[in-house]
Amino acid sequence: MKLNGNFQKLGQSYLFVTIAKKVAEYTAAHPDNKIIRMGIGDVTLPLAPAVVEAMHKASEEMGKKETFRGYSPDSNGYPFLREAIAGYYQSFGVNVDASEVFVGDGAKSDVGNVVDLFDVDNIVLVPDPVYPVYVDTNVISGRKIVYMEGCEENGFLPMPKEDHPVDIIYLCSPNNPTGAAYNREQLKTWVDYALRQKAVILYDAAYECFVTEDLPRSIFEIPGAEKCAIEFCSLSKTAGFTGMRCGYTVIKKEFVVDGVQVSALWERRQGCKFNGVSYITQRAAEAVFTPEGQKQIKENLGYYRQNAKVMADAFTEMGIKFTGGKNSPYLWLKCPDGMDSWTYFDYLLHEAEIVGTPGEGFGKNGEGWFRLTAFGDAEKTKEAMKRMKCLKK
Repeated sequence: MKLNGNFQKLGQSYLFVTIAKKVAEYTAAHPDNKIIRMGIGDVTLPLAPAVVEAMHKASEEMGKKETFRGYSPDSNGYPFLREAIAGYYQSFGVNVDASEVFVGDGAKSDVGNVVDLFDVDNIVLVPDPVYPVYVDTNVISGRKIVYMEGCEENGFLPMPKEDHPVDIIYLCSPNNPTGAAYNREQLKTWVDYALRQKAVILYDAAYECFVTEDLPRSIFEIPGAEKCAIEFCSLSKTAGFTGMRCGYTVIKKEFVVDGVQVSALWERRQGCKFNGVSYITQRAAEAVFTPEGQKQIKENLGYYRQNAKVMADAFTEMGIKFTGGKNSPYLWLKCPDGMDSWTYFDYLLHEAEIVGTPGEGFGKNGEGWFRLTAFGDAEKTKEAMKRMKCLKK
């Protein structure tokens, strides 16, 4: 018996585990102090009333013999939810059929699991800075990874290079961690590149609900994407489902590789390794896409957008360079006074009792940068900005 040696190629611990350890040590030494957490992108507002009502109703159904449900008849999701998600896409002009929607327990899981569909010899292109899951899952599988350089000069929106042939391309827009978002022309360049390379774009749209400007919310707004892209989305940030676990993957029927319909391959993979999301959670998710549910979650999203504005205004006043905050719940700021990102993490924790995420944890191009989230409490967000302004004096 041999273990998968690729695990030994990973960093010693996941980024947020390291942060949690540092914060726990500080809290133990200063138990009475009030830390403001703006690191992990976890929401703070409760579920929308329409969602809670749907959960209550579904729970009651599970308590009656006549309406009890065991295993889902389809690991891809109940028809009522797949149809609701397809309708959501159509609400912003994207034609998606319910059969092209696959319900999962979150975008992170699907982004990590989708690599099962691809040969280990495929070359993977990821942005740097990057959400760690894109890298770690391919390291575990043993694939070769190449990086595209995101930096201050290109607004952390790297573009393809013809002399770098690849097979699997990861894009996230609006981006985690940088908050930067591609426009239609830029995404069209990526889609055309993927078609020429005969590559797949794995498109993480987990933050599409934060787009307020005239920017794409789905890769499928771009002609040709239906033949080369897989899109992942999540209800974690859209509707506060971080503790509920529900997301969805969209694969168009037109995406065919060597005569194999990729959506059919994903369906086969899920049937083998996944039993589906719980009925109660899927009914809760369905309520997100009702008129009342949409109204309620938009109020919550507006709350987080206001937090982002408070932060962006403060950074502008302090003369701190940053990206994001508009079309994104993340603000990606340049560490002051030439500090490296972990030094700035310790500085903010010890001097202002604010927890953020060091950019270095997202790749070498994240060095010297720092991520803060707008998912916190509004008053605590304002207090955090006051503390940071005091540090500048």
